[in-house]
Amino acid sequence: MARVLIIEDDPSVRDGMDLVLCRYGHDVLAAATGEAGLHLLRDRPDIVVLDLMLPGMDGFEVCRRIRAAGPTPVIMLTARGDDFDVVGGLEAGADDYVVKPVTGRVLEARIRAVLRRVEPGPQQIDVDDFGDLLIDRAALTVAKNGVKITLPPTELRLLLELSAAPSRVFTRERLLELVWEHDYLGDSRLVDAAVARLRAKVEDVPAKPRHIQTVRGFGYRFDQ
Repeated sequence: MARVLIIEDDPSVRDGMDLVLCRYGHDVLAAATGEAGLHLLRDRPDIVVLDLMLPGMDGFEVCRRIRAAGPTPVIMLTARGDDFDVVGGLEAGADDYVVKPVTGRVLEARIRAVLRRVEPGPQQIDVDDFGDLLIDRAALTVAKNGVKITLPPTELRLLLELSAAPSRVFTRERLLELVWEHDYLGDSRLVDAAVARLRAKVEDVPAKPRHIQTVRGFGYRFDQ
């Protein structure tokens, strides 16, 4: 189904995830350190499952390097659910996170949900031209001022959903349903972090966005 790269230093956890994901039909690559995991990016994994607490290069730095190398999605594993870990991982570019211990069924469901984000939904118009921003929904490409922008799956899906209904206000809860596709118990940090990363790429001045507007007390809307 997908090529999954696991970067996890605990051999029992790593081997357990490897076994379970193989049973679900995935092709699994595994590494015990961040350095080894980055080396395996040359094998073009479809998604990375990345432990936060790694020896040597930690998960935050590994995630930043994966994100700098391309749009490969990242699910962050953390042993704690505190704000520092979660927010730090999201700001580093993670598309999703799960708190250990996590069952194989839940992890596999998260992997499928992240990978579905690049699949186009039904659209009336294939190409939307917003002046400086051109969104091709059929080709799943975005260009700003004529220059193609590479977006990770979560940011791309977020942009597609927001821009499909200009001027409509989306609550964070609705965006969680549309983009992340499962219940995060109101964890709006996923939405806010993804919006911040998206603004940094599509807005001329992210602090004063033209397109992706915050509607205080409600959520976000896309302005043409």
